[in-house]
Amino acid sequence: MGHPHGPHPPATGAWRALLARAEEAAARHASPLPEAFAELVRVAHTEPLLRRLHPWAGMWELHFSRCTEHPFTWDVPYIGTSADGRYRVEGPSRSSPRITETGCARAAVARVVEHLPPGCGPAFPGSAHELATHERARDGGKRA
Repeated sequence: MGHPHGPHPPATGAWRALLARAEEAAARHASPLPEAFAELVRVAHTEPLLRRLHPWAGMWELHFSRCTEHPFTWDVPYIGTSADGRYRVEGPSRSSPRITETGCARAAVARVVEHLPPGCGPAFPGSAHELATHERARDGGKRA
């Protein structure tokens, strides 16, 4: 039986685009920051639970959303990349305390996986607002 969202989960195209942009940035800029970020994206893409989510990036941070359109969800930790090649696992919101800092992309990805919300993924095709409406209807109005 095929995937409920067709032959590919909704986040597949976003992952492909992000991988390409990260690799291009690493090739174009010979500095540790884009290289570390490209490594992070490659490693995160190998994790099946994260690959089900919609990736998005900004300020050398890799974010994961439970939906595919803006506004994205902010209920999954994200990983920031530092110029010294280290990774900061933070979130899920900007006001949340830092979860960990490590020099290893694989360890950072593992920490995000450990902190995924229950039943996370696949990414919902729509915005965070549409996802919330869908979840309320699915849960009989019990979800906030």
